[in-house]
Amino acid sequence: MDLSLILNTFMLLTLAVLSTPILYPLLSNNLKNNPSTITNTVKTSFLISLVPMTIHIYSGMESLTSFWEWKFLMNFKIPISLKMDFYSLTFFPIALFVSWSILQFATWYMASDPYITKFFTYLLFFLIAMLILIIANNLFILFIGWEGVGIMSFLLISWWHGRAEANTAALQAVLYNRIGDVGLILCMAWLASAMNTWEIQQLSTPHQIPTLPLLGLVLAATGKSAQFGLHPWLPAAMEGPTPVSALLHSSTMVVAGIFLLIRTHPLFSDNQTVLTLCLCLGALSTLFAATCALTQNDIKKIIAFSTSSQLGLMMVTIGLNLPELAFLHISTHAFFKAMLFLCSGSIIHSLNGEQDIRKMGGLQKMLPTTTACLTIGNLALMGTPFLAGFYSKDQIIESLSTSYLNAWALTLTLLATSFTAVYTIRMTALVQTGFVRIPPLTPMNENNPSVTSPITRLALGSIMAGFLLTSFITPTKTPPMTMPLSIKMTALIVTALGIALALEISKMAQAHILTKQAPFSNFSASLGYFNPLAHRLSTANFLSAGQNIASHLIDLSWYKTMGPEGLAHLQQMAAKSSTLLHSGLIKAYLGSFALSILIILMSSY
Repeated sequence: MDLSLILNTFMLLTLAVLSTPILYPLLSNNLKNNPSTITNTVKTSFLISLVPMTIHIYSGMESLTSFWEWKFLMNFKIPISLKMDFYSLTFFPIALFVSWSILQFATWYMASDPYITKFFTYLLFFLIAMLILIIANNLFILFIGWEGVGIMSFLLISWWHGRAEANTAALQAVLYNRIGDVGLILCMAWLASAMNTWEIQQLSTPHQIPTLPLLGLVLAATGKSAQFGLHPWLPAAMEGPTPVSALLHSSTMVVAGIFLLIRTHPLFSDNQTVLTLCLCLGALSTLFAATCALTQNDIKKIIAFSTSSQLGLMMVTIGLNLPELAFLHISTHAFFKAMLFLCSGSIIHSLNGEQDIRKMGGLQKMLPTTTACLTIGNLALMGTPFLAGFYSKDQIIESLSTSYLNAWALTLTLLATSFTAVYTIRMTALVQTGFVRIPPLTPMNENNPSVTSPITRLALGSIMAGFLLTSFITPTKTPPMTMPLSIKMTALIVTALGIALALEISKMAQAHILTKQAPFSNFSASLGYFNPLAHRLSTANFLSAGQNIASHLIDLSWYKTMGPEGLAHLQQMAAKSSTLLHSGLIKAYLGSFALSILIILMSSY
């Protein structure tokens, strides 16, 4: 039997099985879903998706399938074409494995929610939209998945819609992503007019594309993947339930922007302007997010800013012209980031909704499994050797150190790597060690399999994933085989310095020394003053300017020219002209007679 046929069959079977909980209730009113059904469906889809991935690993088989063409213009057609290549075949099992763990955890976390089945259906829609985006070979199909994850993120972030913050966060996510969508739409419009195709396969051949449409792709990735400038929606999205945060940050929404750049990488692989922009934008994003995470006290906000920092690192890798390495970091990051959110969800749920790390402490005795996995996740995030994050993060910093690129990006990235160690150690120390700072009657129970199974499964992935993925995710460009020991050890040295700094800061905190107000700590705690500037100051200025324009120009000009003052002025002019004729002077009368005779003579001719 043909291997490509098996590959296509199993990939389509994965999507078909995943869609059954959505299709069944439409076919019959008697068929109702429940959370366990949807969780088992995702688990089954994961097991099926392992078959095409195994075929690809051992045979290198890739496939391109087209089903139907939409010819809405004479010479422009949109086929429904799916691309089963290295990226989609590898990412499918990872996304399904992570989602299966998150959904199993959500059966415990959201057990008291009256609309839990609807919540699980939304999560399933979210996952399917992302998988459509991953497997699409046509920018139109990709755009359907792109908008799908945006819509579902809005519905899921605002799930607890009784909270004003949740509604605001959901609107914020939509508005910031809409800015990025404008860039993608403009780029697609240019490709349709100039290249006459939206097929990614055809666009992959070398073309000289102007910089402007490529900047639309970068803008789209900036909005979806929360790069600097369009980043505030990502930490604000923590108002949603923890399973939503875990799915959104690990394998769906936020990696869609980076994945778009990986898919369309052949378009700008020779464009140095776009690559430099990606490099500098990623370096700035990773440092800014790591700086903001240093002084946060909300456990979910710290993990959210770490996601934004890691997305900046992926953008740096795109700027280095290494899309395979960016994909490797996406794949390893999914495991430990989902686990960190599930651990934080377990802690928050056990502490009756408490999210402030200053009100925790000593939890390693009461929640041993959760805190052990939290430690593994934090170590993987820091890039500890032989954990998942190390294999991708260390390679990125090595590639950055040995490339002929600007030192500014390298410095910012190394500083952000050091800060990563600082905020992860700070979170670990405050949550797990020291004195117990929780209320004495807090119920602690993590013996439920729906809590421990997904977390330990993801912990195993955080330990093994890097080693397994690097065995078959190989860069197309040959990395440097020899380098000085100092460059090889750069990432580890910087991380060790960050750990030392974090321990020193924790000692200061234990000594109860009141820290003075400093510009740096205020900058970090206020999120770089970005939110007040973008959401308050600029908005107030625009509103006042609009009000001034409306009141001073439009209203006054209307009032002066067409309104009462205008009519009064017209009447005054008429009165003045009439008084000139009836002034009693013979000159005025003779002039008016002469003018009347002249008009009559001219009109007679």
